[in-house]
Amino acid sequence: MAASQGTSKQKEVQRIMDVLARAIAQHRLPPGTRLIEAQIVDTLKANRNHVQSALQRLALQKIVTIEPNRGAHVSQPSAREARDIFAARRAIERGVVEAITPVKIEQHRKRIDAHMAAEREATRASDRRAIVRELSEFHRMLGEVSGNEVLVDILENLMVRSSLIVALYQRNDVPSCQHDEHGEILDALSKGDNDLAVARMRYHLDHLESELALDDEAAPEVNLKEALASIG
Repeated sequence: MAASQGTSKQKEVQRIMDVLARAIAQHRLPPGTRLIEAQIVDTLKANRNHVQSALQRLALQKIVTIEPNRGAHVSQPSAREARDIFAARRAIERGVVEAITPVKIEQHRKRIDAHMAAEREATRASDRRAIVRELSEFHRMLGEVSGNEVLVDILENLMVRSSLIVALYQRNDVPSCQHDEHGEILDALSKGDNDLAVARMRYHLDHLESELALDDEAAPEVNLKEALASIG
């Protein structure tokens, strides 16, 4: 019975973490947003203890910051941390790309084609939030195609933290050429040219970092309940 209750609690804490992480990754909860426990409890129909555990785990992942007497808020990575995260992404995503073979590409071809179509549609509609979501999902998808679960776990954390960096530091709207760069990476992987794919991924990440104005900015105000209520 105790084991069953423990498993149930873990699943519920993970559910809360997943919703918060998705809201952050989709820029519904910008950096600096106060994460008021009572509002999360009410919006997600969750237990307060589970919410506290979820926030503590997200804090260990550097996605949330908890301060004494001030509570929790979405982390605000510094410019230095932003550079460090992109350096980590170069290392991890190199490993991801090196692990992908033409066979794996073909095994996931339907998913890849559907995703690239979603990227094109988001870009065509000029929906900034959808563009951010789909462009980020490309990197998660490659991680899963690689089949390396450890790399996937590390990359997931880096992608959520990257979303905070983009929200804070991106100079302009998301450039549509990212979609073209994704296509070039896939083309190299389909041909089995992993060296070229690695080079294109590095260029892509260098390009993403070059679009950042790495100076700290104040966080905007956001309605926490509205941001969480729309997460599926």
